[in-house]
Amino acid sequence: MKELVVISGKGGTGKTSLMAAFASLAENKVLCDADVDAADLHLILDPEIKESHDFQGGATAIINQDKCTECDLCRELCLWNAISEDFVVDQIACEGCGVCVYFCPEEAIDFPIKTCGEWFLSETRFGPMAHARLGIAEENSGKLVSLVRQEGRKLAEEKKLDLLLTDGPPGVGCPVIASLGGATAVLIVAEPTVSGRHDMERVAQLAAHFRVPAMVCVNKFDLNPDQAQAIEDFAREKAITVLGRIPFDPTFTKAMIQGQTIFEYDTNSKAGLAIKHIWKKIVEKI
Repeated sequence: MKELVVISGKGGTGKTSLMAAFASLAENKVLCDADVDAADLHLILDPEIKESHDFQGGATAIINQDKCTECDLCRELCLWNAISEDFVVDQIACEGCGVCVYFCPEEAIDFPIKTCGEWFLSETRFGPMAHARLGIAEENSGKLVSLVRQEGRKLAEEKKLDLLLTDGPPGVGCPVIASLGGATAVLIVAEPTVSGRHDMERVAQLAAHFRVPAMVCVNKFDLNPDQAQAIEDFAREKAITVLGRIPFDPTFTKAMIQGQTIFEYDTNSKAGLAIKHIWKKIVEKI
């Protein structure tokens, strides 16, 4: 089984729209939305949920008022100032370090595991899909990314499909690291701006650190051809495969508004033809 992870160093590069386009081109695949902090692939693919499961991770302290003697030790030890003068824990401020639980002489502080999201197995018009969503202001997205990829891989094995197509999170933090491990290859979608180039370079370094072969394409290249060229020059210097350029095309937005991929909306758009060419190169590589 092969896994292609589509990532970007920053948000707003068109990564998910491109991923949806690939979903309509690829064969024998399972789709995986690992961008759990801001999942949006489902807005285009309209999945029919077959299974839903709670995701539990991390914990925050809760003070049992019946046992608490208000000795103030927990407030003195708390590094996050998460315990009020009334000995109530601020669930948002609490980082779950457990120091207060360990040192409380009355054993008055509980530390329950909390439910902070959900993950799903679904069917879409392009095939099976594993995806998830975190609750508002919840963390542990790295764990959830790993779980969604694991479930996507299981789904592919059960259905005897040979490709896992993963929409990864933006940035270079823990969720991105969790999306890279064990992948066959990674496609970096870059935009031709100064920040787009900078963040693409950072995520390329991350892929190199984990020894995952990287490829790059530049979306909306014609908005700033000089920056697009600079991105490609950097990629070639670092032995990163340059797959091609995608022109700015309002068809992307029109298709998204209709809940469609670019190929469902217009089979012969400029951007669509470029994406087909890029996908053909990806298939040859992986």
